[in-house]
Amino acid sequence: MNINIKPKSECKYDLLSLGEVMLRFDPGEGRIRTARSFRVWEGGGEYNVARALHKGFGMTTGIITAIADNEIGRLLKDLIEQGGVDTSLICYKTTDGIGKECRNGLNFTERGFGIRGALSCSDRANTAISKATAEDFDFDYIFGELGVRWFHTGGIYAALSPESQKTVIEACKTAKKYGTVVSYDLNYRASLWELAGGVDRAVEVNKEIAKYVDVIIGSEEDYTACLGYEVEGTDGNFQKLDTQAFKKMLLQVSEDYPNIRVLANMLHTVRTANINDWKALCLADSEIYLSKEYEGLEVLDRVGIGDSFAAGFIYGLMTTRDPEISVNYGTAHGALAMTTPGDTSMASVEEVEAVMEGAGARVKR
Repeated sequence: MNINIKPKSECKYDLLSLGEVMLRFDPGEGRIRTARSFRVWEGGGEYNVARALHKGFGMTTGIITAIADNEIGRLLKDLIEQGGVDTSLICYKTTDGIGKECRNGLNFTERGFGIRGALSCSDRANTAISKATAEDFDFDYIFGELGVRWFHTGGIYAALSPESQKTVIEACKTAKKYGTVVSYDLNYRASLWELAGGVDRAVEVNKEIAKYVDVIIGSEEDYTACLGYEVEGTDGNFQKLDTQAFKKMLLQVSEDYPNIRVLANMLHTVRTANINDWKALCLADSEIYLSKEYEGLEVLDRVGIGDSFAAGFIYGLMTTRDPEISVNYGTAHGALAMTTPGDTSMASVEEVEAVMEGAGARVKR
């Protein structure tokens, strides 16, 4: 697999992520609309990858983000520090008492059960990171002097504002200039892109970002909505997956963007809110690699599964350079992440590898 990863000895960070970190309010088994108490977690599509790679896989990671400088921002910083992710690159934005200058994002998420699907209600307008510009972060210093082996960002951050779109492109360009591997999770969110110009703007922005990316991660919807590609002969029902159709689509992406070395496609069928089928495939060196399939997977909380896949997949690529092993690290980690609450993974690399080897759910004594 033709990806050149800088040696650990030359870099302060194994991985840096760029994106928004929000507070997640979780009503547990209840509903948002009737809750009287919430558990609070930190989370964000790009941040979750950095946290999992540190907490679960033992890598040195950090987050590039902006936070409103108030008590909520300090809570966010404290939660990030509890996850072991380096906070020294966070930009703190001055705010006012009502959040008019900027604020910190909130995300209310209920898990769903049976025929009632999971529900997310975000409150993230005018956030500090959506207003941050490339000038708020010294990317030449970060990638050129500190050193970063792998840089990860995604389409959720890119959808936040015109400023975030410019910032993510500048970050990817600078990372590539200094030889850092760049991964990008397409992570399409219709509710965000609707305010940012719709699907046409999503395609325009993501096509520009794709020029500077080595590894792309997404689902069928992501490749269609973000890059404009279609998969022949599928209506989104992954139980009737035509692997050759997906391979054809991924080969076309690879042909259009020769800089992209690896493409991953997550395949997720939701039978009910708590019974899912889960697998993935990736394309590397024009070869398709399928993961183990997890059928009838019991789900406690599915939010963050894609981020957990990305973390496991990146770990596999960084440590084994083997795409087949890597896609199985991703799916096993994603499967484990669905067994615990919150956006962020609570799995260890030992648990991931045990699942990859077929370990069951018997009590461990």
